[in-house]
Amino acid sequence: MRQKFFAGTQIRRLRESQSLTQASFAERLGISASYLNQIENNQRPMTAPVLLALAQGFSIDLAEFAQEDTEHLLHDLKEALADPIFASVLPNNQDLKAIAANTPWFAHAFLNLHLSFRRINERTQVLNEAVSTGRVGSDEDPAVLLPYEEVRDFFHYRANYFDGLDRAAEQRAEEIIVAQDAPSARLADYLFDKHAVRVETERVEPASRFMRRFDRIGRVLWLREGLDPATRTFLIAYQVGLLEQEEAIETIVEGAAFKSTSAATITRIGLSNYFAAALLMPYERFLAAARATRYDAERLANMFGTSFEQVGHRLSTLQRPNARGVPFYFVRIDRAGNIIKRHSSTRFPFARFGGTCPLWNVHEAFEIGDRTSVQMAEMPDGVRYICVARQASKAISSHSAPPRHYALGIGCEAAYAQDVIYADGLDLRNGPVTQIGVNCRLCERGDCLQRAAPPIDRPLVVDPERRDFVPFRFR
Repeated sequence: MRQKFFAGTQIRRLRESQSLTQASFAERLGISASYLNQIENNQRPMTAPVLLALAQGFSIDLAEFAQEDTEHLLHDLKEALADPIFASVLPNNQDLKAIAANTPWFAHAFLNLHLSFRRINERTQVLNEAVSTGRVGSDEDPAVLLPYEEVRDFFHYRANYFDGLDRAAEQRAEEIIVAQDAPSARLADYLFDKHAVRVETERVEPASRFMRRFDRIGRVLWLREGLDPATRTFLIAYQVGLLEQEEAIETIVEGAAFKSTSAATITRIGLSNYFAAALLMPYERFLAAARATRYDAERLANMFGTSFEQVGHRLSTLQRPNARGVPFYFVRIDRAGNIIKRHSSTRFPFARFGGTCPLWNVHEAFEIGDRTSVQMAEMPDGVRYICVARQASKAISSHSAPPRHYALGIGCEAAYAQDVIYADGLDLRNGPVTQIGVNCRLCERGDCLQRAAPPIDRPLVVDPERRDFVPFRFR
């Protein structure tokens, strides 16, 4: 079922930026002032005629005029308010929804303030330990978001879709015709013909971390010897994005108003990676193939000459207006359970702090070799997800070079089961369902035998006369 589109905050900002009253703005849209007032207060959803009038009357890009991702924002607000410092606060779900929808700027400011508070607490503990042991502390400002935290939130709240970059990559893909045999060679030829940049291979020691280097003066893109074909192709496509989309990427970065130059630099890299994926897997062609194969990531990787990881990332971006794919999340974790990458166009909640649920099948990927694991999982809010996980091993170039292993996870809501091949082996009505949570500190389930810590928003029940498998209970 299609969700109603509310955009009160964006409409109000647009009107105020034009220095128009509600009456004059409504007149230009061909609606009444009272109707506009209801739209601005999110009491009425946007309709197609109003959106069309906006596009024609104010020359806005409807793809960029997207709704704030209130589902993710609402989850993050709930997570922050579960902190014990808010123990006396009982947030009303409707109030939180109103804050996320009507005043997202305040919600983000609150989340940044809470994150700063947590970091100051952590820094204070480290400082106390440093003082007691005589060690010198860091000059890092604990009240400032770390660059990767800023970038994580930027992609998170944009639902991981950038229409202008996506369409530019699709147009370029049609010109280069990269979806044929040897896309790496086609891209290398294009890079030389269009930008006078040669692609060369560099031999390095096995222990070297080097992958790519661009020599601007010599116009040479150096790539590590022994890279697998999918990685090599992706790095060439990335270089095309750096050379051709610098202005578009800079516009996006400037609009984000990052607090640190490092965050802006990391985002430029992330957006260039986004362009590279869209170039290798152009939107319409990739979406058609995804639907035809029922989102079979393994088959899609073979069809486009990419890796499972690259396909998983691309699946999480298929949110073009009027041509949306099944919403997916994508995640990459290491053996310690650290989330290295995460992108999502789903409601699947990722914790801003702490680890992940040990019952989530992405952790099993390290144990099953090259097989794919499929799990029906249910979050505490009752939403069920089809979770797909498999291990990925990065190729090694020498016997002395240690292999790198990761677990990759993709997933979508069970409501899309008929569209997704991974649901074929599941009994959607009577089959097993794994009860998972965001992580132990946020999970309200009281009967989980894998619980590692109590939830931070529930009081503990301590009974010296009783012992269960989990050594604590809570109300």
